[in-house]
Amino acid sequence: MVTEPPLDEECLSVAARAYADSEMTDFSGLECPTLVTERLLLRTPHDEDVDAIAHLANNPRIAEMLTRMPHPYDVAAAQDFIKRVRSGEMGNCIYAITQMDTGVFMGSCGIHPSKHGEGLEIGYWLGEPYWGQGYATEAAQALIDLAFRATNIDELYITCRTINEGSRNVIRKSGFSFLMYGTDDSLYSGTVDVERYSLHRDRWIEMRYQA
Repeated sequence: MVTEPPLDEECLSVAARAYADSEMTDFSGLECPTLVTERLLLRTPHDEDVDAIAHLANNPRIAEMLTRMPHPYDVAAAQDFIKRVRSGEMGNCIYAITQMDTGVFMGSCGIHPSKHGEGLEIGYWLGEPYWGQGYATEAAQALIDLAFRATNIDELYITCRTINEGSRNVIRKSGFSFLMYGTDDSLYSGTVDVERYSLHRDRWIEMRYQA
């Protein structure tokens, strides 16, 4: 019988650890504790983030790589994002990605029900100054740990645009396996080609033991 690896003190807060033995299938009740990694603090976005969100997100290179990011992206759009996070419209657990040492806002990530009607999916974006430094992988792995520890899902999903090589690298480093090609509606680019991946609980357990 495969057992789960020991809890990672760096990635999960006390609140998440207390939730680890739950049998949750109703994801609307998923608790969203602050997550701490080696370099990052993942916390709830708040009003003080608005200017930083608008500054980083107002970048066509980011909008081009995602499906849910509009462009241009102004302060009003950032304020609407915060409002939708508070209402639960954006998903179950939406986080601001911030630097542990400085508190600087770097991007956002989250867990939400899969649009394909099965289980949960994760997503993330980072401001361009923070690309290529391993931050997205660090944030993604914290989300993965939370999703598998706080629920009884067997698989976790993620989708990326076929042109998004950086995100594909994060996905593969995180242990996801390719499922299929498809299309999605992008707010910036219209209908675009995407790739869908999944990570099975057994694979997650295997990787956590190897870490």
